[in-house]
Amino acid sequence: MIFFDFNRSRKSFVYASRGIKTVWKEEQNFRFHSVAAVLVLFLAVILRINRLEFVILFLVIGSVLILELVNTMFERLIDILKPRVHDYSKVIKNISSGIVFLVAIISVVVGVIIFYPYIF
Repeated sequence: MIFFDFNRSRKSFVYASRGIKTVWKEEQNFRFHSVAAVLVLFLAVILRINRLEFVILFLVIGSVLILELVNTMFERLIDILKPRVHDYSKVIKNISSGIVFLVAIISVVVGVIIFYPYIF
């Protein structure tokens, strides 16, 4: 038994990066959140926020991006199973989008709390 199979691991990374690349190309919100994340992290470096605040920013940014990926996955899955015909399909998609929206709002609030003392 091989403890670590480099070839299998490499394939896993390739498949995962294909998924992220697909979402990047096809989902405007994911691109928006990704660009916003880079800008926020750039600002954090410029303002030299402390390590704990940096970790918190990474966690909220990661949460938004991960939930955006999950939201996209749910939308695609719902389109396969019940393509926009059933009322529940719309409700599930709206709830999934609402989750991302809520976490995005929370991350903005966290960002304001962290950056406010450094800017003002």
